[in-house]
Amino acid sequence: MEKVTVIIQDAPYGTEKAYNALRYASALLANDVAVNLFLLADGVGVARRHQKTPTGYYNTADMLSQLIAKGVKVKT
Repeated sequence: MEKVTVIIQDAPYGTEKAYNALRYASALLANDVAVNLFLLADGVGVARRHQKTPTGYYNTADMLSQLIAKGVKVKT
C-alpha cells in the first residue's frame, strides 16, 4: 500500500488551502493510499475543537475527526 504525508501549515480559514488538503487526504484514502497528516505552524488550528466556523466554510476539526476515524495518522 502506498503512503503519503500531507503537510498543512496554513490556518484553517481565510484561504482554502487547509480545506483542500483535507479533501485531498480523503480522496487518497478512497484510492487505498495510507495517509499521514502533519499539522505545522498555523496548521495546528485545523484541529481546534469548538471552532466558530465562518459562513461558507466547513469545520476543519470535524473533517479531521472523520479522517482520523478512517485511519489517518496526525502529528503536530
